[in-house]
Amino acid sequence: MVHRPGYKSATNGRGYTGYNASMHDDDNVCLCFHVSKRKIVNYCKREKPAVASLISECLSAGTGCRWCVPFIEKLHQQCMDGVEAPDLPVSPEEYAKQRAAYRKTGERD
Repeated sequence: MVHRPGYKSATNGRGYTGYNASMHDDDNVCLCFHVSKRKIVNYCKREKPAVASLISECLSAGTGCRWCVPFIEKLHQQCMDGVEAPDLPVSPEEYAKQRAAYRKTGERD
């Protein structure tokens, strides 16, 4: 495989292959409270919250370490924009790795 600067490569037994692998619907966005991308997207489509922070009232997502807040906001915006299949262009492995670094330093890359 050729390494391309600026791109993340991800591979695992669940079908994540190639560059810029995305989260599947059942992957957790909120790792503190185990809230999946599917739950967040379905809640946004059903309830149409005016602001992303309202998602935490139902699902508690984003109220733990707060790592997932920008990702929840991105999913919320995609839903409000009418995107059929909202997406987070990061593999679950890379997402968890970045969160672990955030938990150690308190800073985002």
